[in-house]
Amino acid sequence: MSRARGNLALLSLFLATFVLGSTELVIVGVLDLIAADTGVTVGTAGVLVTAYALGLAIGGPALTAATIRLGRRTLLWISMLAFLLATLTMVVTDGFAFLLVARAVAGSLHGVFVGAAFVAVGSFVPPERMGRAIAVILGGIAVSTAMGVPIGTLVGRSLGWRGAFVAIIAVGAVVLAGLLLLMPAVSTGGAQGLRSQARAAFAPRVLVMLAIGVLLLGGQFTVFTYITPFLLKVTGLSDAAVSGFLLAYGVATAVGTFAGGWAADRDASRALVVANVVLVLALGLLYVAGAVPALVAVALLVWGLVGFGLVPALQYRVATLAGPARDLAASLPASAVNAGIAAGALLGGRALSGSGLPAVVLAGLAMCLACLPLTWLTGRWAAR
Repeated sequence: MSRARGNLALLSLFLATFVLGSTELVIVGVLDLIAADTGVTVGTAGVLVTAYALGLAIGGPALTAATIRLGRRTLLWISMLAFLLATLTMVVTDGFAFLLVARAVAGSLHGVFVGAAFVAVGSFVPPERMGRAIAVILGGIAVSTAMGVPIGTLVGRSLGWRGAFVAIIAVGAVVLAGLLLLMPAVSTGGAQGLRSQARAAFAPRVLVMLAIGVLLLGGQFTVFTYITPFLLKVTGLSDAAVSGFLLAYGVATAVGTFAGGWAADRDASRALVVANVVLVLALGLLYVAGAVPALVAVALLVWGLVGFGLVPALQYRVATLAGPARDLAASLPASAVNAGIAAGALLGGRALSGSGLPAVVLAGLAMCLACLPLTWLTGRWAAR
């Protein structure tokens, strides 16, 4: 396969994850509209976010296991088609219960697609570029956070929440055509059988790496879930300034994801350790200088660069430590990330209700600091 064709295949995967990320997060900007349309409270509508995350964390690996013998190219287009149909169900249904089920199903298909994409790139990207290829796939989600979600929210506020999802489905249909045309055939390691794959995918070394993902993302989302009230009340920013700070954070996140892929190619283990250390320093600065806007801006930019920049290295390490179980293991980091997000939001809420906003930052900092010995220890583990 030529390098140009491989780059086009990577582009199709980038656009696909952009669609997935936009679908996952744009709902936050239209929750009140969905609540009014379905006759539930905004708090109840928020369960739609939880349903998607749980679908991704639990349903993704389950569906991956169920389809382990299916070719990854076939799985990619089938899962994308099913994802678009699940999203279409949201658009045409009137009942909240159906919305909830559709979101959970879409989350599961999101997890299947991302895991299959990580396996697929291994068939047309040389090993020395795998980290950057992983970053391209994750970059679609990062860019959707910085661009797709604000644009989708604008469409939703103008044309109704269903209009936002119709726009996503339209883009997704084009992406699906690109996948069918550009993705090469990809072999699967499923011939080894689910039992042998599961044994390697859930080996202790892999589980420790997944625990690192839970802790590092959990620590970040302990803080990020409540970053807006922190910036308003502790830093003293205006609403407009908060939007600017968060936009800068989003751009830094997108840049950091691609930079993290480059770092993973050079040394994934070292990249994780360095990212962990820098993350601790950034959150520490946010805690001690939360009332100084200039220093808070620095903390957010540094945090954005390493916060998701560490995910390509995490994905890379899980795949290499899982060895022949890469097909199944590829879906597990996304589950760990979403489990960390859910746990972080819960921990942040408890810290907030107990001791206030500075305690939220301290709790997230403590979680990331507690993870540092693990990242250092796993750096000594060789790939299988």
